[in-house]
Amino acid sequence: MARLNVKPTRMELSNLKERLKTATRGHKLLKDKRDELMRRFVDLIRENNVLRKEVEAALVTNMRDFVLAKSLENTLMVEEMFAVPTKEVQLFIETENVMSVNVPKMHSQVDNPYGDDEGDVVYSYLASNSEMDATLQAMEGLVEKLLRLAEVEKSCQLMADEIEKTRRRVNGLEYSTIPQLEETIHYIELKLEEAERANLVRIMKVK
Repeated sequence: MARLNVKPTRMELSNLKERLKTATRGHKLLKDKRDELMRRFVDLIRENNVLRKEVEAALVTNMRDFVLAKSLENTLMVEEMFAVPTKEVQLFIETENVMSVNVPKMHSQVDNPYGDDEGDVVYSYLASNSEMDATLQAMEGLVEKLLRLAEVEKSCQLMADEIEKTRRRVNGLEYSTIPQLEETIHYIELKLEEAERANLVRIMKVK
């Protein structure tokens, strides 16, 4: 490891020792941050796996049920029923700081411009069937899980990037900066000791 190109003086030695102290403390803090990020990242990965399986299974089941229910109705009539949106969905995205990572927090608000109660179907009951109604209500119930899944997956991505950045900083301090400082401090201490011995010999000769 190449040492730093500095003059071997006591002032420089004092500065380097202060830098080494700061680098060592920073290294410890970054390691703690990396470990905590890894712990939270693993928890989110587990939650993501569970949520994705649940959502995918529900989507497959609901889509299959909807296709079966749709097959019992006239295709043009079904297209007419869903030609105009019956509800307005507003998505709100906030951020939460987790270990210096701004992760998203999402929630939705469903507005019914027709003034019906939440969960009511606004199209004609005569133009549909009970299977279709049940499937649509089940799909609407998946909104919260879908938002949470989006939150978790985006948080995992952001945390993975931050973990990689933190890991590079930790390695840079551990394998480059700190060894350089330690070697430079050792070199200056040797030079100063050598200068003191030379000065002592010179004094002895003068006496």
